[in-house]
Amino acid sequence: MEETYLLNVEGVKKKILHGGQGELPKLQDGSKFTFHFQTLKDDFERTVIDDSREAGMPMEIIVGKMFKLEIWETLLSSMRIGEVAEFWCDAIHTGMYALVSRGMRRIAEGRDPLEGQKHRCGMGNMFDYYSTGYEDLDELQRTPQPLIFIMELFRVEDPSAYKRDTWAMSKEEKLAAVPVLHSEGNRLVLRREFAEAAAKYQEAVICLRNLQAKEKPWEEGWLKLESLVTPLVLNYCQCQLELGEYYEVLEHTTELLQKHNDNAKAYFKRAKAHAAVWNEREAREDFQRVAHLDPSMAAAVKKELKQLGERMRKKHVEDRKRYQGLFQSGQG
Repeated sequence: MEETYLLNVEGVKKKILHGGQGELPKLQDGSKFTFHFQTLKDDFERTVIDDSREAGMPMEIIVGKMFKLEIWETLLSSMRIGEVAEFWCDAIHTGMYALVSRGMRRIAEGRDPLEGQKHRCGMGNMFDYYSTGYEDLDELQRTPQPLIFIMELFRVEDPSAYKRDTWAMSKEEKLAAVPVLHSEGNRLVLRREFAEAAAKYQEAVICLRNLQAKEKPWEEGWLKLESLVTPLVLNYCQCQLELGEYYEVLEHTTELLQKHNDNAKAYFKRAKAHAAVWNEREAREDFQRVAHLDPSMAAAVKKELKQLGERMRKKHVEDRKRYQGLFQSGQG
């Protein structure tokens, strides 16, 4: 089955390679498309640029969320579930493809898709794109050209039918999600499901950090969001202490203390992490700082310092025995 259609969009032709089922899906803002795609050059060899099957994961885009390659939303909106179609798109629609492809390739490689971008408006970022890091994509940027997209549509989900990824949420949705995630994390902590609780706290922090990125640092809006971030980071660090991820605790508490150097709870958690990895001097300094900042924690600090002293003495005895054993076996 190969019929050519014009989609009433200038510079686009559609050819159905395999028919789909049912009616065209009813779309609304927030609907999610899941599909596989192949991108080809419009040359004699039909050179393959990208193939989502080779990358090992289907593509997802959200309707109305300003996906960089806007024409894809139009193409997918013309498809039925299960349909495979080939679209020829003129260069007027493909100018942003190199940037979209770069992000997808980085995700497939396990890298940050925004790596190297500066925090600026869209036009400002255009000046950073002198190289994508991929030769074939750099060529597409230098010489915009028609491209062929072969797409297979798997499903279309209403906004209520799937869990919204953080990046796809509106500001109001992110703010509403934070207390829910916070409370889910607390519930999981009570059940001692620390890894799952940490994931909830982390998701809430990501929501707030996304919102903070749109505010001027240290101004009222930013500070209000920061006051919500801090307890979530501390809860996350407590979970990581329970899970034995001490270096992660050191990283997050240090970052927190660079902004809020009077936070006794952050010093306390960092001290415990230092103690766990045998950084005795750093642990003692942080515990003493806690007692100075918050006298109500003095008893807890005294108990921790006593335990630290006992653990260090025990370690010194064990180390001495180990060295003596090595020395004696060497003598033999």
